[in-house]
Amino acid sequence: MADMNIRYEELLAHRKGQPPLPTAVVHPCSEDALIGAVEAAKAGLIAPLLVGPKEQIGKIAAKSKIDLSPYEIVPTADAEESASVAAHLAGSGKAGALMKGSLHTDQYMHAVLQRENGLRTSRLLSHCMLIAAPAYSRTIVVSDAAVNIAPDLDQKRDIVQNAIILARAVGISQPKVAVLAAIETVNSKMQATLDAAALAKMADRRQIVGGIVDGPLDLDMLSTRRQRGSKAWRRRSQAKPISSSRPTSKPAT
Repeated sequence: MADMNIRYEELLAHRKGQPPLPTAVVHPCSEDALIGAVEAAKAGLIAPLLVGPKEQIGKIAAKSKIDLSPYEIVPTADAEESASVAAHLAGSGKAGALMKGSLHTDQYMHAVLQRENGLRTSRLLSHCMLIAAPAYSRTIVVSDAAVNIAPDLDQKRDIVQNAIILARAVGISQPKVAVLAAIETVNSKMQATLDAAALAKMADRRQIVGGIVDGPLDLDMLSTRRQRGSKAWRRRSQAKPISSSRPTSKPAT
C-alpha cells in the first residue's frame, strides 16, 4: 500500500504549480460523488462546476457537512440534462474536463457523443485505466477495457494513440506500448498478432506518435522481461527518435 500511495503522490505532484482545471462534475448527487469533487478542489486539482439538481446537491452537502459556497452550481432537472449541460460546457470551452458523478454510464456517454456538444474528434473515443500495482514499479495504462469490444486495425491505432496521449499527460515522457496477444510471433490465423505487428510498423512509419510500440507481446512474458530489463525495448528506443507513440490492448511505461 505504501508504494501505491507514493505512486499516487507522484501523480498529484505532476499537477503542482499548475492552475486548477475547470471541471464540469456531472450530476454529483451521491455522497461519494460530491465528496470526491470537493476533495479534488481542495487539493488544487480542479475548479468544479457542479452540474445537477441544486436542491438535491444541497441536501447531500448538508448531510455530509460540506460547504458549497466556494463552488458554482449549474442547476439541472435530472441526470440526462446534467450530462447534456456538462458536455456542452466542455465542448464550448467553459470546462476543460468532465468528471462523472452518480448517473448511469449510458446517459453520460450519450451526451459526450452528441456531435452538437463539440467533444468528438476524428479519432475513436476509447477507455483507459491507470493501474498502480504494488508488485510493479511503474504506472500501467490498460486500453481498451470497457468501450470498444472488437476494434479493427484502424480503431486499434486510435486506441493506442489515445493511450499515449493520456500517458504523456500524466507525466510519462516516453510511453512504451505493448500490443498484447496470446503468442509473441505473427500467425496468419490469429488476427490479434497480425494487428499487433501492423501497429508496431505504423509507429515506425509515424502513423502513431509519442511513444514506443511493440507487438505482438504476451502479458506474462512481458512482465518477466520488464523486471529484468527488456533488450527489445532498448533496441526500439535506440533505433530512432519518435516524437509520439501508441498503445492498443495494453500501454505501459
